[in-house]
This record gives sequence, C-alpha cells and structure tokens, in this order.
Amino acid sequence: MSSIELRINGKDVRRSVEDHQLLVSFLREDLGLTGTHVGCDTSQCGACVVSVDGATVKSCTMLAVQAHGCSVATIEGVSQTTSLHAVQEAFQRHHALQCGYCTAGLVITAIDLIEREGSQLTRDQVAHALKGNLCRCTGYQNIINAILDAAKRLDVAAQAAE
Repeated sequence: MSSIELRINGKDVRRSVEDHQLLVSFLREDLGLTGTHVGCDTSQCGACVVSVDGATVKSCTMLAVQAHGCSVATIEGVSQTTSLHAVQEAFQRHHALQCGYCTAGLVITAIDLIEREGSQLTRDQVAHALKGNLCRCTGYQNIINAILDAAKRLDVAAQAAE
C-alpha cells in the first residue's frame, strides 16, 4: 500500500492505494467517479481518458501511485457550474453521441485539443487528435463537427470576455 495525495476536479484527495492499482479503478471504485469508463483495458479505445496536469492520459495505463502530487480532471470536473461545458453542449447539439460510453474520453480529448490549438482547428487536425478514441456506434463526422463548433464558440466567448 502507498499513500497518495492528489487534486481531483479541484478537490484535494488523500488515500491509501495498492501499488498496482490503476488510476481508472481508483477513480471509479475508490472515488465513485464513474464517468471515466473502462472500454478495452488495453489502451486502445480512449474511454478512460482523463487530464493529468493538463495532459490527456489513458487512465487504464497509469497507476494511481503515479498520479501522486498531480492534478487530475475527469468528466465530472469539466464544468465548474451546473451547466454543461461548451464541448459537452456541442456534443449534444451535434448528436455526437449515441450510447455515450466513449463520450467522456472524447470530451476530455477535445477540451485538451481546443486548449492547445484554439479555434483554428481543421477537420484533419481533429480527426488526427481522435485517433486514440474509438466510437463504435456514432461515427466520427458529428463528433468532429461538435469539436469544431465548440472551438469556435469558446473562442468567441474568450474574445467577448476580453
């Protein structure tokens, strides 16, 4: 067992974990943050993507002890209000989800992409960025449309705030 301290969705957390416990199981089973899914358990599908210190990570490939001292954001923490995050709204507006199993990982990946690249994203850039996220039922056109729409809306909102 190891003691870890980390910040999850803006809240400080201190727990004891087994040294071999994956971050995804720590989030889901120990903290009840079940929005992060386990789709394949082999790092292929991206359903478990979370943000660790601002970088997207497949939480099924990271041990919980490796997150000690880090700041982790899950789908439960992307919106700081009762409203949806702009990317979540865009997914809803563009019908970019069906069963929703992969959506949390896609939204975290999209937020990271938009924060890095801004509103000048192209369809090809978005498609390339999503190569680690598999959606088995919706298809990618609506997902890409949603991410491009969210990027533009977030840029407009940022300009209005200046």
